[in-house]
Amino acid sequence: MTSRATRPHRLAAKDITLSRWRHGFKSRWGCQQNRGCADPADRGATNAVLGSTWACLRGADWAVSNPERASGPGATGEAVTALELLGIMWRIRFFEEEVPRLQRAGLARGLLHLSVGQEGVAAGTCAMLRRDDLLYTGHRGHGHAIAKGVPLRGLFAELMGRLDGVCRGLGGSMHIVDVEHGLMGATGVVGGNIPLAVGSAMTARLGAREQLTVVLFGDGAVQTGYFHESVNLAALWRLPLVFVCENNGFAEFTPRSAHTTVERVCDVVAPYGLARQTVDGSDVIAVREAFGVLAAAARGGEGPALLECLTYRLRGHYEGDAQKYRAAISQAEWRDRDPIARLRRRGVSEGWFTDEAAAVAEGAAKEAVDEAARLARESTAPPLELMERLVYAQLEPA
Repeated sequence: MTSRATRPHRLAAKDITLSRWRHGFKSRWGCQQNRGCADPADRGATNAVLGSTWACLRGADWAVSNPERASGPGATGEAVTALELLGIMWRIRFFEEEVPRLQRAGLARGLLHLSVGQEGVAAGTCAMLRRDDLLYTGHRGHGHAIAKGVPLRGLFAELMGRLDGVCRGLGGSMHIVDVEHGLMGATGVVGGNIPLAVGSAMTARLGAREQLTVVLFGDGAVQTGYFHESVNLAALWRLPLVFVCENNGFAEFTPRSAHTTVERVCDVVAPYGLARQTVDGSDVIAVREAFGVLAAAARGGEGPALLECLTYRLRGHYEGDAQKYRAAISQAEWRDRDPIARLRRRGVSEGWFTDEAAAVAEGAAKEAVDEAARLARESTAPPLELMERLVYAQLEPA
């Protein structure tokens, strides 16, 4: 018999049935939180709500098997190990930490929305996708693009407005598209890509393809009318679509309690009959496992699903945000929430990888990001004629 440290653990996905998501999750995940913080200026009450949410998640009895290897294929077509997940999250973290430096140097312009602290959602979700699966994201989408396999150099160059960017420097941070890697688009319109994801899923269904569409968005997008219209159509037509909500507690600068009485996004979609689950978004293994089962069901014809990931963004809504609407968390609390530190501690403890291997993965990620940023700086700006050609239709001479 192989030892715990060496045997290839697999997800026990078959032991977690969809019926568990359709019944009784409020008792499992629902904390009795302070609902008296409707005033967005009341930062103390707001942070009390977020703190009780976090305490609930830490004490939740929904067990995960924390496997070394996922049962589903990742962006490369092969299973993704826990060590590879750690590397992906480090690549996202280092990328997002480099972006503000580029902005201060005058190389990256425009509003930049960083996902430091939310890396577990991107890595855990994309680890269970096939290369031909389609992904839609929003304004905070750098991490999603990296996890889906979009080249780092192309992302950096795009943020710098350079010709080597994934959109030839003409899209920028909030309009990244890389069809080759299945990234169908980001948008600066809150939730704007949700209806487009419904269209892609409908195309896959009509074409009888086993292709999955995933759309990621924040909890603020749930308050839009087209979110409900999209969920309704997806449920009605039983589309192969998974909605993934990164619920970080704030719609831009406004706490969730100030704009809705429905605490959990899973409860919002309950009338539509979707399979749904709420997980700790800072636990990349929990995200991967829950998403994997929902994705398999949607791909298999059981209809759409929603995964709500309770997460935390360490930085502001945009780079430069003074964050006067919320109190900073302590370093000790951040160590508990940091998805990278959590996976590293648990991975070493469970014997999935050694501390030395984790350090090598961190160093490799830093080297890859630094090299990509260097190469992107060497790229030139797109020529004016390219911008004109891509914006205006080229009429054939009569």
